[in-house]
Amino acid sequence: MVNSPLSPEQIEEYRRDGVTLLPSLLDAATLGRLHETIDSIVAEAVENGDTSILELEPEEVDGKTVARRIYDPCERHQVFRELCSDTRILDAVECLIGPDIGLHHSKLNMKPPRVGSAVEWHQDLAYFPHTNDDLVTALVYLDDASIKNGCLQVIPALHQAYLDHHDETGRFSGLITDEAFTSQAAPARPLPAPAGSVILMHCLLPHSSLPNRSRAGRRTLIFEYRACDALPILYSPRAANTERKARLLRGRPARFARLAGPPPLLPRLDDDKSLYQLQEETRVRQDVENPHRA
Repeated sequence: MVNSPLSPEQIEEYRRDGVTLLPSLLDAATLGRLHETIDSIVAEAVENGDTSILELEPEEVDGKTVARRIYDPCERHQVFRELCSDTRILDAVECLIGPDIGLHHSKLNMKPPRVGSAVEWHQDLAYFPHTNDDLVTALVYLDDASIKNGCLQVIPALHQAYLDHHDETGRFSGLITDEAFTSQAAPARPLPAPAGSVILMHCLLPHSSLPNRSRAGRRTLIFEYRACDALPILYSPRAANTERKARLLRGRPARFARLAGPPPLLPRLDDDKSLYQLQEETRVRQDVENPHRA
């Protein structure tokens, strides 16, 4: 890189808070191609009832089925593969984790109008621990994101350790259950931004989003990048299956795994339920166990 795409202040913000925002990074033409591709994928999958491609919202909109997530968009279309290697994003990621970069996985959260599901507080790396924590989540806002339509919110500077995501039986809950977190009323920082903006977030930073009850959709494309010497701990068939889709994007593959960062917690995932499903089941169970919970 001749010129750094991140300012010293942005790099310092990422190191200190675990997140930095790159406003309006992508142009309208890029966004238009992405929207056209998404609409085509969703329409075909809904028509064919193909739940291997997307996950549906439990609520309909005007009597119609709507999607809340597209699985592995980089496996679905070239437009997503091109964007995950786009120098506008990849150069910024290199400032944070170095020149040897891989893509761990991709996903697309839809947040459709009026029924877009909430996402509870969680850490990304809790789902897929690695030998170190040099992983960066890039969240690409494909629509204008506001508090009303459920923009991302984070707890700044809380990215130095794994937080527990298991219930009292040892079952993975899909959300943070750690008493040190749930007992503190740390203020959330919402991150509204216009379409085309990119958020770079440390993989251990707690984050969530509110439901979308507005009439404006809020699609977010998510790329999980990692340093090439951050290797996955293959603790389950699910983790191994995800690794089959990983790819080298820049630099050279590592010869050795780097062991660094906080000791990883291994999630007890018994099935292939999504984050949404795990969190919904946890909320229902909590409501049954404590009907007076606020």
